[in-house]
Amino acid sequence: MAEYQNIFTQVQVQGPPELGISADRDTDRERTRGTTFSTLAGTFGNAQIGPVHLGSFGMLAVIGFGAWFFIIGMNFWAQAGYNPAVFARDLFWFSLDPPAPEYGLGFAPLNEGGWWLIASFFFLVGCWSWWIRTYLRAKALGMGYHVAWAFLSLLWLIMVLGLIRPILMGSWSEAVPYGIFSHLDWTNSFSLNHGNLFYNPFHALSIAFLYGSALLFAMHGATILAVSRFGGEREIEQIVDRGTASERAALFWRWTMGFNATMEGIHRWAWWFAVLTPLTGGIGILLSGTVVEYWYDWAVLHSYAPPY
Repeated sequence: MAEYQNIFTQVQVQGPPELGISADRDTDRERTRGTTFSTLAGTFGNAQIGPVHLGSFGMLAVIGFGAWFFIIGMNFWAQAGYNPAVFARDLFWFSLDPPAPEYGLGFAPLNEGGWWLIASFFFLVGCWSWWIRTYLRAKALGMGYHVAWAFLSLLWLIMVLGLIRPILMGSWSEAVPYGIFSHLDWTNSFSLNHGNLFYNPFHALSIAFLYGSALLFAMHGATILAVSRFGGEREIEQIVDRGTASERAALFWRWTMGFNATMEGIHRWAWWFAVLTPLTGGIGILLSGTVVEYWYDWAVLHSYAPPY
């Protein structure tokens, strides 16, 4: 009997474009009409691209993210001396930095941090507009707000890094610069200045949830792929009419992990682990410098780390 192994031979079924339901008559006019199919996209997910609902907040998000990206790009372009070869060579080293400490929370000259402030404003406009869009689209479709709350957890970390903590510290210089290596350097310096983030218990929780969510997602994806020959990827059908795929997957988990993960339960586990990663990470960053100045001393005081 020939078995369908979708990890080796993916079959892309293409029919008429699926336009979905008419969820919100007042805003259906804001949804694009055109659709297209991509074989390349089909190797990762659904091959259909579109229709897309943009709407007022979607457009505001595009403008915000576009302005943020353009400001950073033009500053990098200027740092390259408007030389394409230098731009391509040194792209990872370019950086748009926040104002220096002497400017506090004031507005600095454009070339001394002012552009960073303007770019950050547009970035926050884009982030919050996109969040409102996810919330309103879920509401229009009668869905739960799980995606909106998950994205809000990420926004919490972004707000702590770029807005809340710098305000509490009294200086925009505490914020993260825009750049590849400068971002990594900021993270390293932040850890050194505050006594090693490894002794920050919320950082430890964040890493645990990060690794845990990666493991859960990998195990779930692997389990469904392993029973896809029995129709395991049709999870909704398997929930209401449990078939041999669900039975085998549940049995495998009970055999190997000692407990059963249902088609619905595993997504709750993964959702919580993923959401708690930036949530606990943001708490750890917020406490650094505002409540705890040096995490190693704190860890020694609370018997969390040995004194050296």
